[in-house]
Amino acid sequence: MATTKVDYSTLKTPELCYADFCLLPLGTGSPSVSREIADVQKLIRSSGLKYCMHSAGTTVEGSWDEVMNIIGKAHALVHQAGVSRIQTSMRVGSRTDKIQHFEDKVNKVEEILAKEK
Repeated sequence: MATTKVDYSTLKTPELCYADFCLLPLGTGSPSVSREIADVQKLIRSSGLKYCMHSAGTTVEGSWDEVMNIIGKAHALVHQAGVSRIQTSMRVGSRTDKIQHFEDKVNKVEEILAKEK
């Protein structure tokens, strides 16, 4: 089996992606993180990116660089507020066969469920 050489320096990130991320400030002295998360939501809202907050995090959609940048800025914002440690878990998805927004995926499942009533 022949090995194909790849020039990694020319690889481009996917044009669009979505990331579902859960940012957890640690060591705040309080079990509540709602203030920090509210600040992060204001930041995301100001970015102009499509997003949806849910009970276990936020889904944000845009170009790869925009999405990763806003998550990095969320870390910077919470650090700037005095939190010295943050743990974030993420799931990132991308497609190249078609454009699909995160709400399209939810709507498809809702359509299936509605037909079963």
